Amino acid sequence: MARLPPDGEPHPIRPLPDLWHAARRTGFHTAVGFHIDPKRSGRGVCTVTGVVEPKHLNINGVVHGGVYATILDTAMGAAVVSLLRENETTATTSLYVEFLRSARQGDTLTARGEVLRRGHHIAFAEGNLFDAEDRRLSQARGTWYIWSNGDAPPRPKAAPRP
Repeated sequence: MARLPPDGEPHPIRPLPDLWHAARRTGFHTAVGFHIDPKRSGRGVCTVTGVVEPKHLNINGVVHGGVYATILDTAMGAAVVSLLRENETTATTSLYVEFLRSARQGDTLTARGEVLRRGHHIAFAEGNLFDAEDRRLSQARGTWYIWSNGDAPPRPKAAPRP
């Protein structure tokens, strides 16, 4: 398991050279059963797929909203990562997910993330989640903060006590 440096903040690591290599890395998305599809991914876009298993269901027997958020965050975040320079790293700063339709056990889910704009410190991305019949189940937007080896992530100033 990766450990944070003593100051508690993530520091840049050399980004993977392409999504073929990223697809072989493990993380939370693989622990829940989703994988990057490098054949349908590239610079600024990423596709993530997986099959709904019983562990993905909520008490109503449909896919838990956190599963939608995970697969969309993975697809959009990997799309941002594909645009990073050698000494940069990124982290999700906001994620807005809309749930349009429910998925059920056995359904194949496919999320596609795409970077809308990548600035010096902020990237904007959108994502869509589809079932095997190409019905849109969910849509999302998010922002990612980008910093490099020489930058320290911004720290908020402490609010004055009343």
